[in-house]
Amino acid sequence: MAASTATKKPAKSKERVKLSGMALHEQRWGRLFVASPFIGFCLFSAFPIVFAFVASLSNWTGTNSIFQNFIGLKNYTDLFTDMRFWKTMGTTVIYMIGIPVGMILGLLIAVAMNRKIPGVKILRTMYYVPVISSLVAVAILWAWVFNYDYGLFNTIIKAITGAKGPNWLGDEMWVKVAMIIFMVWKGLGTSIILYLSGLQNIPRDYYEAATIDGATGIQAFRHITIPLVSPVTFYLLITGIIGGFQVFVEVTVMVANGGTNYSAATVVYYLWDKAFKSQQMGYGSAMAFVLAIIIFIVTAINFYGQNKWVKTID
Repeated sequence: MAASTATKKPAKSKERVKLSGMALHEQRWGRLFVASPFIGFCLFSAFPIVFAFVASLSNWTGTNSIFQNFIGLKNYTDLFTDMRFWKTMGTTVIYMIGIPVGMILGLLIAVAMNRKIPGVKILRTMYYVPVISSLVAVAILWAWVFNYDYGLFNTIIKAITGAKGPNWLGDEMWVKVAMIIFMVWKGLGTSIILYLSGLQNIPRDYYEAATIDGATGIQAFRHITIPLVSPVTFYLLITGIIGGFQVFVEVTVMVANGGTNYSAATVVYYLWDKAFKSQQMGYGSAMAFVLAIIIFIVTAINFYGQNKWVKTID
């Protein structure tokens, strides 16, 4: 008789690795360093987001109880039928016309500054000064520039043509033009500096090879410069769109009460108006969440399509 014997594998002993005193000390400090930003995120980001979402489901005014005034999705349904919300959203999108304008001007000026010319460092500094200047201070300055009676623009227009210039901040159409001009001026320094950085990373060999092949300056600009600075363009586009949806200070400082017939008000200005002036904090919270979703969707679309036009240097 042949007896079959099953071989039993010895059970693996689960031994716990004993850490040394120094390793335990480092582990405790590591957990402490990780806990600090985590607690900060929970207190200053996660909790306010959850709180704002709960508030958006209520008729909260900032002083009453959220849970005793719970109204469900009413704020959201009211928001989608709020014509003033859509008007301010449209105005916000119109202001974003300044994003491509600023990028085109920034690239052209950066190309001009990417040369060894006298005083180029001073010029770079001058163009970047508006970026680091106080937004409130420069907005007050530009409100004077656009003043209908004694502003700089209308003074120049009257001196040249003999006629008075437009009511920049009082007319429903011209106020949008004025705001776009100001926003382009304010962000031009960032575009120039970033494009300069991108231009200086392009190998000179590419341009030399293009010259040997008989390419003109415009052709080299179109087929070398523009594609190879596309990562900078993508970055400026994303940050410009996100910042464009959040325009607030410019409108608050330069025009009163959102402008004539609310023509200058942005969606964030309307959010502030509803939440803090009208004390409809729940409605304002709902508006904030809708705005955040719109920004997320637009940003996601841009990231999805970047592979079709954003090029990198191999």
